[in-house]
Amino acid sequence: MTITMNDLHIVSITQIKEFLKVGSAIKFRAVSKAEKYNWVDSVLTKFKYFSLRKKDKGIVRGYIAKMTGLSNGRITEMIKRKRRVGKVFYNSTKRHKFSCKYNPLDIALLIKTDNAHKRLSAPATKKILQRESDLFNKEEYQNISKVSVSHIYNLREKRQYVSHSLTIKKTQSRQIPIGERTKPEPEGRPGFLRVDTVHQGDYDKKKGVYHINIVDEVIQWEVVGCVEKISEFYLEALLEDLLSILPFKIINFHTDNGSEYINKTVSRLLNKILARQTKSRARHCNDNALVEGKNGSVIRKHMGYIHIPSNFAKFVNQFYKEYFNIYLSYHRPSGFPTIVENRKGKLKKIYRQEDYMVPYEKLKSLKNAKQYLKEGVSFEELDKIAYCKSDNDFAEEMQKAKEKLFKDFKYVPEELITFTTFVSRIYAD
Repeated sequence: MTITMNDLHIVSITQIKEFLKVGSAIKFRAVSKAEKYNWVDSVLTKFKYFSLRKKDKGIVRGYIAKMTGLSNGRITEMIKRKRRVGKVFYNSTKRHKFSCKYNPLDIALLIKTDNAHKRLSAPATKKILQRESDLFNKEEYQNISKVSVSHIYNLREKRQYVSHSLTIKKTQSRQIPIGERTKPEPEGRPGFLRVDTVHQGDYDKKKGVYHINIVDEVIQWEVVGCVEKISEFYLEALLEDLLSILPFKIINFHTDNGSEYINKTVSRLLNKILARQTKSRARHCNDNALVEGKNGSVIRKHMGYIHIPSNFAKFVNQFYKEYFNIYLSYHRPSGFPTIVENRKGKLKKIYRQEDYMVPYEKLKSLKNAKQYLKEGVSFEELDKIAYCKSDNDFAEEMQKAKEKLFKDFKYVPEELITFTTFVSRIYAD
């Protein structure tokens, strides 16, 4: 049932409470907005709203909401206006609006033109509209042909244009649910790997080999592999082999956002060994800084920058497996900084002489180091690898094997091989 707003018989808060209990099925209708606002003003005055108790104020507000259908926010605004100016009134003043020069029919013609021509630039589109009107005498284009070049871009933002234009395609970000964008927190535990790829350059439009560099964040244990192409087919076997070389348990595998690592093949491999996969965050260029620094100080220093043909990848990888990885982990010292706080409270990394040690010694120096080793691996077995030769003896053996490797690159120009050896010696000095 719908009735007009007539409540002369309600004169007390008690009557309002009774009315709200029985009037749930009744709908009230005001003749106009002005009448509704005037009625709210009369109710606030009749019941002396500002002198009521808080509980009674709530009853009056509920009564106004029931009779008018207004929201709590609008009723609050009316009460504030009553307190401020002493009266609730409806402001019928409307803001001036300019008439719309280009109607939906004109926008439809613009849509038709853009769909036919695959959305040309605004000046070219205006020229077509002018030709449709002036040269081909189409009367419907007379109005839209007068549009300015800049206003064409405004019309292209209209809802009608966006809904019907075939040239509007919203950019869809590619969501790859593999890996988590976060910075690993090893908390002094080995097994948090940083991984990156180094390309050995192009020569005569042919791709060179790719080096896969894996570095542990805590103990800087480093292993390197080599493949002829950077794809899942070549990487799966190599990654499985490199991860099996590491003597400690793998907890985290962190890379950049390259598709060679962010794929189902690598994800399946890491799930097999129960390792977490993370990837670098946007606008955090230092997320993978450790391995990127090793790319220059280790791989580029020893392998140079020249092109190595992709068909030599298996020979390079064999050199890595037999000599280079052993040298990096058991015979090449790395710096482990000590973090100190200065007088201003700023943290600073310093490198003391006692902070330099080979990754294997760093692993052994950890508290309860045996707990980090893989099942079936012991320090007694690793000691046999680490101490069978001195650091200098093994480094010389590794250098001889590297020189032999470079001489075997028959298809690489001799001057490039000489240059690589020269660069390596400069870095060594």
